[in-house]
Amino acid sequence: MKIYHFIQLAIVFFCCSAVSPKHDYHVSVTKMEFNASQQSFEVSIRIFTDDLELGLSQENNGRQFTVQNKDQNDPYIEKYIDQHFNLFSAKKKFKISYIGKEQEADATWIYLEIPFQGTLEGLKLQNSILTDTYNDQMNMLNLKMNQLTKTILFKKGKSVQLLL
Repeated sequence: MKIYHFIQLAIVFFCCSAVSPKHDYHVSVTKMEFNASQQSFEVSIRIFTDDLELGLSQENNGRQFTVQNKDQNDPYIEKYIDQHFNLFSAKKKFKISYIGKEQEADATWIYLEIPFQGTLEGLKLQNSILTDTYNDQMNMLNLKMNQLTKTILFKKGKSVQLLL
């Protein structure tokens, strides 16, 4: 059943985003892959740009944002991500480094890196990106570490989940 939902969301997300810049659904897709040689997770988050702009505006007292490749919005995006995307265990919160962003067509890619050693057992991820902006926001995570490949769906009321 999970794979069916993943395929359905992926088809809707990629087909509709290519057809029209406006959309009636709210979804982000995150790829979180462990790089063994660097001992870190490499994270890329794909968000509709207009949704990201609205989320940034709401968290910055209504200030208007236009996200583009060579803008001055990186500090705002980094702060937003720091508040809504976190990896933690019972003992600590992992430091997430904001690498940058890349805007293309109607979506923005956000790139992060999380230094990590150990196992996923007991680790939780918070992904509440845009759940305060849209009640129907869904954030899909595609996780890959060693032999493990897993998809997790985050949404309002279910924005923190165990990775394993």
